[in-house]
Amino acid sequence: MLTRFNARLARWCAYLSVAGLVAIVAIVAWQVFGRYVLNASPTWTETLALVLVLYVTLIGAAVGVRDAGHIGMESLLVLVPAGPRRWFEMAIHVLVGVFGAAMAWNGWILGESVMAYKLPNIALSESVRYAPLVVSGVLIVLFSIEHLVALVRREEVVPAWH
Repeated sequence: MLTRFNARLARWCAYLSVAGLVAIVAIVAWQVFGRYVLNASPTWTETLALVLVLYVTLIGAAVGVRDAGHIGMESLLVLVPAGPRRWFEMAIHVLVGVFGAAMAWNGWILGESVMAYKLPNIALSESVRYAPLVVSGVLIVLFSIEHLVALVRREEVVPAWH
């Protein structure tokens, strides 16, 4: 059940990341059009594009953790004998999960500390820059748990796109 839920969640996160990337391209195109054709560059485009880059990158990184789309320390596992390899894989996923928890926790603290401030040129709280840290961190923890359960059961996590 966890695997089906995570696969669906990862797929939707990837869709959102692609939509965010399309939005970034559209926003930057509008900025270039405004600057060079209209001679009146919109002031909000740069800030919004930078915020969207955070969402696309961090949510995409979480999906990469789930679907093993990252290079990571696992590339060194080919050098480890087959016997202890599973334990090293578990250690890696525990460390990645701890890292995700730290991201979520610290992103929450940072977001709360700047919630009262506004981003320049757009009427959004400064905390929107830290929200993707929290979301990505929670996703990384969830996906790491899935990998650990799969390792205990001696199964493999099938990427969301299969």
